[in-house]
Amino acid sequence: MKSFVATAFAAATAAAVALGAAEARELRLSHQWSNQDVRHKVAQMVADEVAKANVGLEIKIYGSKSLFKPREQYKPLSRGQLDMTVLPLAYAAGQQPAYNLTLMPGLVKNHDHAARLVRSPFMKELEKKMAEDDVMVLVHGYLAGGFAGKDKCITGPEDVKGLQMRAAGKSFEQMLAGAGASIASMASSEIYNAFQTGVLDGANTSSSSFVSYRIYEVASCYTPAGDVALWFMYQPLLMNKSTFESLTPEQRKALRDAAAKAEAFYLEEAKKQDAESVEVFRKAGVEIAEMTPEDFEAWREIARRTSYKAFVEEVPDGQRLLDLALSVE
Repeated sequence: MKSFVATAFAAATAAAVALGAAEARELRLSHQWSNQDVRHKVAQMVADEVAKANVGLEIKIYGSKSLFKPREQYKPLSRGQLDMTVLPLAYAAGQQPAYNLTLMPGLVKNHDHAARLVRSPFMKELEKKMAEDDVMVLVHGYLAGGFAGKDKCITGPEDVKGLQMRAAGKSFEQMLAGAGASIASMASSEIYNAFQTGVLDGANTSSSSFVSYRIYEVASCYTPAGDVALWFMYQPLLMNKSTFESLTPEQRKALRDAAAKAEAFYLEEAKKQDAESVEVFRKAGVEIAEMTPEDFEAWREIARRTSYKAFVEEVPDGQRLLDLALSVE
């Protein structure tokens, strides 16, 4: 009898071990940034917290464009060929034009406003569109940016008239053109040389890009994200929805808990990046200009006539989505 009990116990133990092994999963997470970037740190925090939970789940991170090109991550994510990514959602506007609202001038005023926006009916509507592509949000996050001027400060629309400007995204180009600027399209990495050679008079991009590309060496004035900022870009950590639903309840809980911690970190770090960029420019002897609420409203009025109008014309439910976004105080 003892021998039978021992054999049965051993069999049950082996079955449990086999079940645990079957449930152990490795997820692939892709992004375009270095391991010093805040977006990598958000991904790493999720991976580390999930590992600590000891639920048979490992997240392997492929950074610096090593797995997919920056703008080619959403499609494989939606097809289940990639499990997770940290992505500027506007990159996927070709699949879902509504995503252009996540890089729209004047839609977000500051980081606290961004935090309210991600909990609003507006974001729920965007998440419904993601679900159509079998995609879901794990970590919400917005990053801010500002203006740099080669020879002068840029705060209000009148400051860009007649200037050659680089903007981040189609909507910003439309607004700047509406204010009387000429547009030169290029990557953030090309701003430095364009300032040096006189190709550009001013540029608009994220706080982190202004620092990482050393624009403080070639600019005379910097308008950072402060109490109000014109440039905000939604850059969440996304996951394939079917992959998430295929995990065990314990694994899903571990991911949710890790994501909540990473989201709080992301918000605080985004605020820090803006403040740190000001110090970098100031130490380099660059003049610091502040955008006022009046400047912000003047820009938004031009955006209404240009970027917002174009969005509504191009997206079937664009007016409803835009109104939802603008309704968040």
